[in-house]
Amino acid sequence: MRGVGGGRWRRTVSQAGRSVAVWVVSTVTMLVLAGILPDFRLQSPDGDSATTIGVTAAVGAGVFGVLSALVWPLLVRLLLLVPALVLSLLVFFLNGSLLLLALRLNPSGQSEAAPETAVIVAAVMSAVASATGGALAVRDDDAYRRRLYRLADRRRRGGPACPATPGTVFVQLDGVGHDVLLTAVGKGLMPTAARWLGHGHGHGQDRHAGATHRLTPWRTDWSSQTGASQLGILHGSNHDVPAFRWYEKDTREVMVCNRPTSAAELQRRAVARTGDGGLLAADGASRGNLFGGGAEEQALVLSIATRRRSRETRSRAGYFAYFSDPANAVRTALSFTAEVAREVGQSTRARLRKQRPRVARGGLYPFVRAFATVVERDVVVAAVMGDMLAGRTAVYADLVAYDEVAHHSGPLSRDAERVLARLDRALALIENVAEHAPRPYRIVVLSDHGQSPGETFRARYGLTLGDLVRAGCGLPVPRRAERTHSGAEARAAVRAALGRPVEERGERHRPSRRSEPIVLASGNLGLVSFPDVPHRMSKEEIDARHPALLPTLANHPGIGFLLVRSEEHGGLVLGAYGAEIPVDRLDEEPGPLAGLGPGAADAVRRTHSFAHTADIMVNSFHDPADGEVLAFEEQIGSHGGLGGAQSEPFLLSPLALSAPVPDGEDLTGAEHVHRVLRRWLSESEGPPVPLETAREERAA
Repeated sequence: MRGVGGGRWRRTVSQAGRSVAVWVVSTVTMLVLAGILPDFRLQSPDGDSATTIGVTAAVGAGVFGVLSALVWPLLVRLLLLVPALVLSLLVFFLNGSLLLLALRLNPSGQSEAAPETAVIVAAVMSAVASATGGALAVRDDDAYRRRLYRLADRRRRGGPACPATPGTVFVQLDGVGHDVLLTAVGKGLMPTAARWLGHGHGHGQDRHAGATHRLTPWRTDWSSQTGASQLGILHGSNHDVPAFRWYEKDTREVMVCNRPTSAAELQRRAVARTGDGGLLAADGASRGNLFGGGAEEQALVLSIATRRRSRETRSRAGYFAYFSDPANAVRTALSFTAEVAREVGQSTRARLRKQRPRVARGGLYPFVRAFATVVERDVVVAAVMGDMLAGRTAVYADLVAYDEVAHHSGPLSRDAERVLARLDRALALIENVAEHAPRPYRIVVLSDHGQSPGETFRARYGLTLGDLVRAGCGLPVPRRAERTHSGAEARAAVRAALGRPVEERGERHRPSRRSEPIVLASGNLGLVSFPDVPHRMSKEEIDARHPALLPTLANHPGIGFLLVRSEEHGGLVLGAYGAEIPVDRLDEEPGPLAGLGPGAADAVRRTHSFAHTADIMVNSFHDPADGEVLAFEEQIGSHGGLGGAQSEPFLLSPLALSAPVPDGEDLTGAEHVHRVLRRWLSESEGPPVPLETAREERAA
């Protein structure tokens, strides 16, 4: 008992010593700022002695520290209803307000600061205090562990003892392709991943000297995007998810995977189809994902964002757990500001250099990027650390930073490479926390899709896919589209199909708005639906209504192939020069699918079987030589369809777990990945599952 009491006493003294050190450093910082900033004063107008000024600074720093510790968590909880992006911008204002209050409460009554100066002083003092406390805390493991506990929302007090079996952390690096990971490892951008792979030499599932993990590529479905992949990974089914956004004729609604109502409905459908709660149903946590995976602990999860707020369904609860620490709030806010400035500088440099391809990066985008690369990353990583220190069995977290930057800067750009380096540091932090967790942890890193580079369809041809569809239907198009070569060809095809060699002024057909097509884009995948027809239209019906539409699309140089339903052949793939191939014959005669890699035919056939597949599915042109595609959205790094690196994400797993698939077999589809991850969770209770089970999963 004496040893235990002595240890507690030493820890108390150590913690008190660190608090005093932080207070002293804050006092010195306040004195320095008072000497630099003209609108910040710690003395009366008549002047005071050095001792009086020092006491005033010490009292002010102490009061500010106490207010930050007591009032800040309450302010953050009150502001949980504020959007997270706005909350990150309010951090500076709130911290400055606390400093002004601290100066008013100072007994000397001699200190004052202008409001804008208070914001600067508070930010600098919080940053210095955080850095000082962190540097001192890292000196001993106990303090470091306590500091990590403060970063997370500990919800297991009084719960059962933590089991000794290994837990599993799944970290999703959104949009990082298999080839991008290997390139980053080879360049030394990701030293943590390189160390896990044995310095990153070699490819595939080869084991190298000193390696602790194996790298396995896997192939997505046709819809190579987070909504389809993560739904399949977390819930075991992504059936009837043809794209990132699509029109459903039975409900007359546009489904969008990152819309809360759509995400909730997709999750409900997946659970109903599988009869299972999800990958994380047994003592799991879902952090920063589109879907919950059945986890009892969910934070920053889109599918629960529309529910009534409660302790179990607060999608933004993770923000309170993180921002309730004022040092975290200021540090993240400073990084947020720096990231906004970095994006403005990078986009300006790209514009001055006239880089191609390039898309617009103005407006709110710098703030959106900063939120994805700083706020979301910091909050999610802190939540994962809290889950590990609480001993949760399974944690799945999504880090979206790379995907956001690669869309606008390009998947192989220097901007994206810098994000990869910061993500690797997050992996190193999670690995470090595992050493302090109450149970061993296995860290699995994976991605949901890759990204394919290339300029946009609009940049190359001067019109959008929607413009081309309208022109092929004989509908009015914007004047800029009329002047393009593609627009002229489409109008000529319409006139020829209708037997009208001359287009007379005012003779254009203007159907009702209800019969006009709905054209949606998901990366380089386009979807065309006719809302006035309640069923999926056949090729024959489309030809009868718009005889020039399908030839216009299939023969356009920016389009790779189309998928339509045929009354005679079932699913039918259309290509240039009149190519028509039934989906059942694609293995023998791939036609326009040649060059899209193995599994493309199966992916197309599977999508054809969905109830909500669009009347016309449009996949853009793909250049096999350089992997480029043409996005139908304003993105120079895109995903969502077939072609290039977007369809080949990765799975980085510890060697202690069984191989994802037997040698010589492919890991195909998000549903297959779900079965592999579920198998690994079961291995925590016993030895690795033999490969015969993996073959059964493949057969399933």
